[in-house]
Amino acid sequence: MHSHWHGEGRESWQFGGRGGGPGAGWGRGPGRGGRGFGGGAFRVGKMLADGDLRVVVLALLTDGPRHGYDIIKALEERSHGVYSPSPGVVYPTLTYLEEVGYVSAAADGNKKVYTITDTGRAHLEENRDLADMVLDGIEKFGRRMAQAKAWWEGERKGKSRDRDIPGVIDEVNEARRDLKAAIAEKLADAAEDVQRRIAKAMRDAAEAIRKAGGKGDTIDL
Repeated sequence: MHSHWHGEGRESWQFGGRGGGPGAGWGRGPGRGGRGFGGGAFRVGKMLADGDLRVVVLALLTDGPRHGYDIIKALEERSHGVYSPSPGVVYPTLTYLEEVGYVSAAADGNKKVYTITDTGRAHLEENRDLADMVLDGIEKFGRRMAQAKAWWEGERKGKSRDRDIPGVIDEVNEARRDLKAAIAEKLADAAEDVQRRIAKAMRDAAEAIRKAGGKGDTIDL
């Protein structure tokens, strides 16, 4: 992936979202302009900046030697299935790490198994805060997205699947879905003060809708 984030900064990781259901952005922030909370949030399916991925790979190798496929699976599992880097990014990263002496590679059949070197461990320790921050951000984002997806699809507590309001223009149902997605994404693991602000925003929106005029059936958001 080629994101707008390069180098090895110390920004905090953020979970961001936009309408249309789960499938929001994530990344380091505060950032430059862009969608998602904090701006510059990554979109699901895109990868980490080069420097971030390198230290993450080194961190994963501290658990023991791995094949490239093992690294892909480890990131996929840590992100609850949300983030799965492609071999076209992971293997060039491993090649780079080998070239600079941060990892060593040994043949294992028709594959290579990679091991972190002492030089690689020293580099990782210099960037340990970044590695921990990225891995923690991946895990939290994946967990929140899994929760939001379950909430969005109405699978929690035996609830029925989401349904549109009949007899209205598409824009109304699109806006309603945007609202439900934002609530699901933001409420996951949200602190009480954040939940209170969200509740107030929802009450304010409900009041504004009531003042918009018009009569009809009760709207099931």
